[in-house]
Amino acid sequence: MGVYNHEAFADHEQVVFCHDEKTGLKAIIAVHSTVLGPAAGGCRMWAYRDDDAALCDVLRLSKGMSYKNAMAGLNLGGGKAVIIGDAKTDKSEELFRCYGRFVDSLGGKYITAEDVGISVSDMEVVSQETPHVAGLNSGLAASGDPSPFTARGTFNGIRAAVKHRLGTESVRGLKVAVQGLGHVGWHLCKYLHEAGAVLFVADINDEVVQHAVKEFGATAVPCDEILFASVDVIAPCALGAVLNETSIPLLKTSIVAGAANNQLAKTSDGELLRTWDILYAPDYVINAGGIINVAAEIEGSYDRKWVDTKVAAIYDVLMDIFERADKEKGSTSDIADLIAQEKIDSAVKAVTKGKQDQIVA
Repeated sequence: MGVYNHEAFADHEQVVFCHDEKTGLKAIIAVHSTVLGPAAGGCRMWAYRDDDAALCDVLRLSKGMSYKNAMAGLNLGGGKAVIIGDAKTDKSEELFRCYGRFVDSLGGKYITAEDVGISVSDMEVVSQETPHVAGLNSGLAASGDPSPFTARGTFNGIRAAVKHRLGTESVRGLKVAVQGLGHVGWHLCKYLHEAGAVLFVADINDEVVQHAVKEFGATAVPCDEILFASVDVIAPCALGAVLNETSIPLLKTSIVAGAANNQLAKTSDGELLRTWDILYAPDYVINAGGIINVAAEIEGSYDRKWVDTKVAAIYDVLMDIFERADKEKGSTSDIADLIAQEKIDSAVKAVTKGKQDQIVA
């Protein structure tokens, strides 16, 4: 399948295929939009089943970043990168330095950061080859791993969904199933536990599951059963496409609100969730905490108060989406897409008008 007629292409501005025989690097950088600013989004390292799966993932993730940044009110466009490989066995300093050179070749059009399979230390290596990196432990305005901010924003989003659907201000006593205990999932469990939620957890790493059982009093659930647990909230925090025409009818929850990207296998699955009377918190809205923190770094003068205010506002943004979806009898995912595209289109019109005014002047 070609890039331009790929189902996930969605008018991307630029797609860069990166290959280096010496280091073994195989990567794709996708820049969806720079209308609102430089395209910002993390780099994911994953052993994809084939090249098309990697391309599909990076295109969907990149567009999601455009919408995420627009909904969060950031002066950033949307981009994403994937490195094809096993994060446990294929990493090397040379590979990440090579990736950094590819990022640098884009001249700041794309700003990279951590995502699944990538650590802060990996990005520190990338930063030796390019300044267009965020989520670092050192350097101007560095603030470290953005995962805790993603988790806190997701927690705020769960509170909004619980308020809208269940009419309660607190998650205390509610059953929440967390799928995936990576950096974000773990921190989310911490916030939920401290707020009194009853946790059910699953991860492919049994050691981290047992740690959650001990640390949070969580109940361990097999990975292939966690989505279908009978709970108040399902929080997908692993990989995407877990919500589809097969899984949705089997859900035993009234709310899906988690940090994973691209949770819907297809756009139409948002409407399917509405048909089954399940409230869905659009992923790129609820999980925006990390990119908000990254945006503060990119500005060059890290303002923690600004970050905290923006992350807290995820609650209000989701409440607005839920209420508009109810009023217009549409899916929350469609409403979020509509609002995000409106913001981007408005920016395009403003730029076009500015250029026309310059010509007239």
